[in-house]
Amino acid sequence: MNALRNSLLELIRRTSAELPNDVVTAIRSAAEQEQPGSLARRTLDIILQNAELARQKSQPICQDTGTINFYVQCPLEFDMLEFEDAAKHAVRDATRKGYLRQNSVDPVTGAPDPENTSPGTLVFHFDPRRTTTLEVRLLLKGGGCENVSAQYSLPDARLGANRDLDGCRKAILDGVFQAQGKGCSPGVIGVCIGAVRATGYALAKHQLLRNLDDTNPVPELAALERQVVLEANRLGIGPMGFGGRTTLLGAKICAAHRLPASFFVSISYICWAYRRQGVRLDSNGQIIQWLY
Repeated sequence: MNALRNSLLELIRRTSAELPNDVVTAIRSAAEQEQPGSLARRTLDIILQNAELARQKSQPICQDTGTINFYVQCPLEFDMLEFEDAAKHAVRDATRKGYLRQNSVDPVTGAPDPENTSPGTLVFHFDPRRTTTLEVRLLLKGGGCENVSAQYSLPDARLGANRDLDGCRKAILDGVFQAQGKGCSPGVIGVCIGAVRATGYALAKHQLLRNLDDTNPVPELAALERQVVLEANRLGIGPMGFGGRTTLLGAKICAAHRLPASFFVSISYICWAYRRQGVRLDSNGQIIQWLY
């Protein structure tokens, strides 16, 4: 238990304080595409400086350390309750050490939770499989980008969006346009086409666990991902809404079967502080591989 708790603490520290390499590479590439001396270029340079300082000092990249989402691929016989207990201890330790901000507020009383372990702040997604390995991914998702996540029901007469992939494209781009810079752009969007409302949002958020440089195995969705990023970056919103060529760093899209009466497009937006990391653990809970 202590080994698992210590491994999860290190996972939290690294996720909060270090952007993954693929994200840093994408931001650096975006900065090179902006005009030298422009506000967009300076903004991206400051973002990169902030990320490097956070890494060096093991301090949170952003003051909003977000909802704590654990995604766990585990063997069938895995003790999920034991994992939840270890994770809660690790979150308490991380909060005391300053890796996580006291970032959970009771919506009824307004009282903060000083440990970050209340329902809604600490979320578990278990995926039991016929495997002997344990993989834990962590996504820290801030409130600003959560605010601009969106869901559309097609057809949408306002957008001229029908129940097809072009209609999905229109809905996704409208979601990006409505967000403007309020989600701390440049961001990444996870999208689910289909499913029902709650499942669509969950699957959209799950897309954010993908690598930025991967390729969607569904050709139609791979093409849609490329088209969305291309068109979004022509909107002129730019970093933090200041204008420029970089509004999205990536789009990751999945599809799930829907009911005949429903056609949802669910968008989960995450800001440039794209905090996700993962580990593979041995049977004792020790880290044997980092996944990003």
